[in-house]
Amino acid sequence: MTSTLATRLPDIDVLRSVARAGGLATKAYGCWPHSPDEAQVPPLPGFIESTFSPLVAHAARRALHGRPPTTATTAVILVTALGDVTSAVAVADAVDGGRRVGPLMFFQSVPNAVAGHLAARWGLRGPVVCVSRVETAIEIAAGLIEDGDADDALVVWAEVAAGPGDVDRAAAALVFPTAERVDGDRS
Repeated sequence: MTSTLATRLPDIDVLRSVARAGGLATKAYGCWPHSPDEAQVPPLPGFIESTFSPLVAHAARRALHGRPPTTATTAVILVTALGDVTSAVAVADAVDGGRRVGPLMFFQSVPNAVAGHLAARWGLRGPVVCVSRVETAIEIAAGLIEDGDADDALVVWAEVAAGPGDVDRAAAALVFPTAERVDGDRS
């Protein structure tokens, strides 16, 4: 039997397709790795030991790079089935061993920590949400936009390598309603 996770690793084409099916268009997108020679995610200041948060941040940077300053309200929606497994294991090991959990590890063991970092770094003023399925993320993005809570949404889908030979993967897309969806909502 094939696990759901094995067939649903972050993929920019899948993310864009799910967005289209949900009535959203893509303004910009990015992914990690972009090419086979990108084997190691660069570190992200303030986040230690795990590649999860740097992975999310670098995919988001690729989607937001060159974005002009805007007054738009942009939601940040993080999609991850497993979250930051590396940090969660490190925190659990420390607790099980009776050791003190460092403040950075405690902070980054929550997946929304990197979503908050993205919002602060890029001046994104909308809601921040973390979910486990890409379809759910698109539904939430569409709902936030439809309700007027956001003008657009940055959806970042990320998973750290799960086994030998696997690589960290992330896909990020800045989505907004298609003209068809906007026109349909006005009638």
